[in-house]
Amino acid sequence: MADYLITVNEEELEYKTNDAESLDCISVNSQTLHVLKNNRAFEVEILHSDFLNKTISLSVNGNKYDVKLEDEYDQQVKKMGLLSVTTQKLNEVKAPMPGLIVEVMVDVGDEIVEGTPLLVLSAMKMENVIMAQGEGKIQSIEVKKDDAVEKGQLIIKME
Repeated sequence: MADYLITVNEEELEYKTNDAESLDCISVNSQTLHVLKNNRAFEVEILHSDFLNKTISLSVNGNKYDVKLEDEYDQQVKKMGLLSVTTQKLNEVKAPMPGLIVEVMVDVGDEIVEGTPLLVLSAMKMENVIMAQGEGKIQSIEVKKDDAVEKGQLIIKME
């Protein structure tokens, strides 16, 4: 697995940490860098950065590039499918991964909308908030706090 997976305008590139050491880079100011690579000069300007979502927009010699950075952790989460949809059907919520129920945040009879937090599932030393993928009413809750669940196990029935 690469140290980083970089997506530049929809094209994925693998990047090792020591690849940065091979760049001859000088900071011109807080938004601009002068880079030499393979005896070619590049002027790199940072147009916009969003560190929370690990995205950045760059201008390289006048050409704009949108870049998304995924570190080893992001790549592992994606590979394990932890970002995939958590429901199999509109009326059932199933566990997206094996884990331990830390908290149930809804009750039977609650009316919910898309994005409502339903429960917290602890997996791989990380707490994951499972959100509603649609609207409905909680018909039954098949788990309780501290229950261990398997991937695909029914957690909540909705009507």
